[in-house]
Amino acid sequence: MASSVLSSKKSRTFRPKKKWEKGTMKHELHKKAKASLHSGVDLRAAVRLPPEETYNDWVAIHVVDFFNRINLIYGTVSDYCTDATCPIMSGGQKYEYLWADTDRYKKPTALSAPQYMSMLMEWIESIINNEDVFVVQAGVPFPKTFIPICKKILTRLYRVFVHIYIHHFDKLVVLGAEAHVNSCYKHFFYFVVEFKLIEGKEFEPLQHLTAKLCY
Repeated sequence: MASSVLSSKKSRTFRPKKKWEKGTMKHELHKKAKASLHSGVDLRAAVRLPPEETYNDWVAIHVVDFFNRINLIYGTVSDYCTDATCPIMSGGQKYEYLWADTDRYKKPTALSAPQYMSMLMEWIESIINNEDVFVVQAGVPFPKTFIPICKKILTRLYRVFVHIYIHHFDKLVVLGAEAHVNSCYKHFFYFVVEFKLIEGKEFEPLQHLTAKLCY
């Protein structure tokens, strides 16, 4: 588990907590989605909305799964991603990501990569654990803001991939995590493209990698 290599300062943030309660419709949907990924089905086909499922439910279970998986992926390299090594949350020399929220940072603010990651994971966790947004009860409608919120979550999670691939790829190779991260990236990319959940400009930092892995 990634959490075993994290410092106590980081362990609370980089530990996925969101799970669908067993026996609920979303838990069954979650199992179905995961099963399709291990049955030899092409990832492009696996992300498509099943005819018997609803769009919002399908997006919800994938957002939670991607949060959990990307959270742990970052955890594998977080010991190498420090204020000293990564004083800017960036994706190479051309791309810098500023942090803003409605609480502590109301204006876009430059943070170190680990500070940005910590704020991001806590922010996402607070949203997906809010049952007024990520509805868990059958028959209760999602709010109108649900998809815009998911787009923002997924866009920011994509930036985690950008930072890891550009600044810590060598560590992924040493740790033997390259194949796993590549698979997760492909799954994520196919999903957000299938449902147009991230603007095209966000893909620019990894366009060459994407062309190699996904096309």
